[in-house]
Amino acid sequence: MGLSAEKNILITGATRGIGWAAARELTARGARVILTSRDPARAASAADTIGGHWLSMDLEDAASIRAAADAFAKTFGRLDVLVNNAAILLDHYASLLNLDSDVLEETFRTNVIGTLEVTRAFLPLLANSSDPRVINVSSGAGQLDGEPQAWAPAYSISKTALNMLTQQLTAALPEVVVNSMCPGWCRTEMGGPDAPRSPEEGADTLCWLALEAPRSLRGAFVKDRQVIRW
Repeated sequence: MGLSAEKNILITGATRGIGWAAARELTARGARVILTSRDPARAASAADTIGGHWLSMDLEDAASIRAAADAFAKTFGRLDVLVNNAAILLDHYASLLNLDSDVLEETFRTNVIGTLEVTRAFLPLLANSSDPRVINVSSGAGQLDGEPQAWAPAYSISKTALNMLTQQLTAALPEVVVNSMCPGWCRTEMGGPDAPRSPEEGADTLCWLALEAPRSLRGAFVKDRQVIRW
């Protein structure tokens, strides 16, 4: 489709799960997809599979983020869509009252602080786009709307923070379309084999936000191409 013919799309943590499904679909639709991973060999293999590009980047390492942004600038010069997909889940069934503070800090370093640092590092490249977009992959686990639940407290809190980061970025970047999205519970390494959705179903809204969603949709939390409460 012509919509994606000129798009340079960077997806963090894109060698598996939702990010990998999105990378395959966006490449199939004509976008130039650049995958990132902490594991260079894994990133190179994934990129080779879809005819894409790759960068090594560790969201917990500021120098690694800067180096990836510099390498991207030298090779591509312009970023149209930044997908902040990389995240960690370290506390599936931990109790909040017994949660190790180190686990909470590490989760925030990747899921929130890392996302912010990547976005700031790639802003000069987004500024070169005529339609710059940032998509933060969040989770229903971070919603305030609904019944309280005790699952994965550090991860859940980090995703609530990610949704507020989305709103803060929207206010700070009036020229950039920033949204967060919920893929739903998907059959990934993180979601497990019993999840009702495939990675491709989870990635559908991500691809829509990257290529088709109206620019008037900003600062929202989106699932199944619809704005939901968070």
